[in-house]
Amino acid sequence: MKEFATVEDVTLLWRPLQDEEMDRCKALLKTVSDMLRLEAEKMQIDLDKKAENEVYLSVLKSVVTDIVSRTMMTATDGEPLSQFSQSALGYTVSGTYLTPGGGIFIKNSELQRLGLKRQRYGVIDFYETERNTGYFGESGEDWD
Repeated sequence: MKEFATVEDVTLLWRPLQDEEMDRCKALLKTVSDMLRLEAEKMQIDLDKKAENEVYLSVLKSVVTDIVSRTMMTATDGEPLSQFSQSALGYTVSGTYLTPGGGIFIKNSELQRLGLKRQRYGVIDFYETERNTGYFGESGEDWD
């Protein structure tokens, strides 16, 4: 299947890439596109069909680029820290990880931008007289 964004999109929307970053970017574009397809599949949405809409495709490119750029900012040759500090005599070392769990992650806000995360709602009627009380047994014998 086709990626939702290209290396050129990443270059335009984020920053110019160095030669050694090109292969990693291409691999990430395919992986992120497939991850989004999988998320959409859970909601019974065909992302490729929705991408036929030009406006939706533009938002989809933006989301894919955001995820790829965030993943590419994670250092592969050292600690993936966005902030780091050290102290001397108190032996304090602290840092903030760029991606705490490591790897690729998709934010809920990015799924919301694509319409793949919706607020759920429901009602529980506390005063219902005909409720099912047989959760633990047919006549409620397991209720102590």
